[in-house]
Amino acid sequence: MNIVPTTIDGVVIAATRVHRDDRGCFARLFCSDELAAALGERKIVQINLSRTRQYGTIRGLHFQRRPRAETKLVRCLSGRVWDVAVDLRARSPTFLHWHAEELTPDNARMMIIPEGCAHGYQTLAPQCELLYLHTEAHSPENEDGVAWNDPQLGISWPLPLPQRGGLSDRDRGLPTLSANFRGIDA
Repeated sequence: MNIVPTTIDGVVIAATRVHRDDRGCFARLFCSDELAAALGERKIVQINLSRTRQYGTIRGLHFQRRPRAETKLVRCLSGRVWDVAVDLRARSPTFLHWHAEELTPDNARMMIIPEGCAHGYQTLAPQCELLYLHTEAHSPENEDGVAWNDPQLGISWPLPLPQRGGLSDRDRGLPTLSANFRGIDA
């Protein structure tokens, strides 16, 4: 894996080498040695799978607050997604900046989103599957989020939302950032 920095400190892309031949392909999805620079001492403690049927659907922007803040490693197993990380860290030079990457099985890229950053994605194809690796277990009392269409963030989502099923009830109810939002401690 090749670790590629983005414009947001700590948000990196793990570009995976895919070995292809006439039988198909082989790719390493996770290697603690190769990801040590991005993960540090953190360990993967939970793995989740997300399936989304309809293209244009948006999930997010989600994060967990301290003391259960987490790093997420996100990889697309089928379909195509526009994967977004938003820096919510109070002391970060890229506070309230966002970075997006198209993730597909063919490009074999994985976005690594550190503590203090929100994560979301929009499906660019039907039948998308994402694999999530987390450094902290899900904690309902610490989960939080920001509205996908927060004008303060100005995220350029590539597709319009579908009229039906484009957002979950939870995501529809996420708040926008107030004008006096000062960030979170990661």
